[in-house]
Amino acid sequence: MEFTLITLLNGLSYGLLLFLLSSGLTLIFSMLGVLNFAHASFYMLGAYFAYAISAKLGFWPALFLAPLLVGLLGALVERFGLRHVRRHGQVAELLFTFGLSYLAVELVQLVWGKSPLPYAIPAQLDGPLFTFYSTEFPIYRGFMMLLAVLTLLAAAWLLKRSRLGLLIQAALTHPQMVEALGHNVPRIFTLVFGVGCGLAGLAGVVGGNAFVTEPGMAAGVGSIIFVVVVVGGLGSLAGAFIASLLIAILQTFAVALDVSLLGGLARLGIEIDPAAAAYPLLQLTLAQVAPILPYLLLVLVMLLRPRGLLGVRD
Repeated sequence: MEFTLITLLNGLSYGLLLFLLSSGLTLIFSMLGVLNFAHASFYMLGAYFAYAISAKLGFWPALFLAPLLVGLLGALVERFGLRHVRRHGQVAELLFTFGLSYLAVELVQLVWGKSPLPYAIPAQLDGPLFTFYSTEFPIYRGFMMLLAVLTLLAAAWLLKRSRLGLLIQAALTHPQMVEALGHNVPRIFTLVFGVGCGLAGLAGVVGGNAFVTEPGMAAGVGSIIFVVVVVGGLGSLAGAFIASLLIAILQTFAVALDVSLLGGLARLGIEIDPAAAAYPLLQLTLAQVAPILPYLLLVLVMLLRPRGLLGVRD
């Protein structure tokens, strides 16, 4: 019971962080149709900006200012870079964002170096939230979960209930009509791109000290967020939420379970000859194959439901 509850909570906290990160990419794709390969770089920049700001002003100002700066940077990238590249087609957009991701890593290494930074959890959130039997669940993971849920609710309200959200959805489906009504559609797209990058920056602020802040952190999550977005369904915020939790819980339980097919067969009284060709494969534990499980899930979803769990586009 203790193992199941703590592992489930760890999986939920990781999943909600993945959603906080992937929601920005989902928002950008659903509104602009751009698969931003540099999205994980904005996550990295959020962590580095938060480290620099928290060293001067503390964590709480960094929690507000770092995503704002990352969102502003994302808006500038869309306005002065991506907007001019878009006219050349989707391949040019992908190449532009792909190159931008490498540029961001090089700039971070020039400014902060290649070593991990001592970006620590704030003292107010450092400690156990509760103790279940002998295992403590950290306050900071609970804070991450609360922040992700509040972000989900705010994004849902903004897109479905506010005038700005209705305007954004109208600009997506009927841009000429929205422009005829006097609204600046390119400015709306810049706003959406900036907000999406700001959400990635917010994930970096809370994820950078929960895990590690170093130049490779973007590469560490870059592929997994695309798995989340594709499995959930391109452009579906609800799909990204479900896929984030599903993938995170699957991976967390897999990492915690040190079992193998060889051990299972041995318990059933089936002995496998060590000289058998499949013996090394049967020796692999679930914890060892955990990193590839999201990609196996991606392949399975692509075979059975190419548009994703809640996607509307094939």
